[in-house]
Amino acid sequence: MPRLVGINHVALEVESVDDAHVFYSLIFDLELRGRSSRMAFIDIGDQFIALAEGRTQPPDRHRHFGLVVDDKEATRKALEAAGVEIQQGRGLDFIDPWGNHVQVVDYRDVQFSKAPQVLRGMGLEGLVKSDRAQTELREKGLS
Repeated sequence: MPRLVGINHVALEVESVDDAHVFYSLIFDLELRGRSSRMAFIDIGDQFIALAEGRTQPPDRHRHFGLVVDDKEATRKALEAAGVEIQQGRGLDFIDPWGNHVQVVDYRDVQFSKAPQVLRGMGLEGLVKSDRAQTELREKGLS
């Protein structure tokens, strides 16, 4: 059977690609990979997010996706500065203006890993995993 290797991209439904690009630019340092009339592709190193115009479902409360950042607290500050309501709980979750539930985690604290050359290409070569994340990776034979 084939094995899952990773996620190439996630598509988020939004009302307006332009408005979504502006919103997410208030929170994150974005690089636009490409654009079509109804989609925008935002680079995340060797992966991307597709902003797809045309919301067809109600807001997501339980269904969510997680973004990995280099600095979770800087993300919290950017969300607060943009007037975005942070969801109650232990993590850093928010709902974007189109109802997409986003969970933010710090790269240093999770198993998710980028190849060294990808981190270098992103200007993040100094990003180091926490002891807990390194232990989890070692226990799975992934260090």
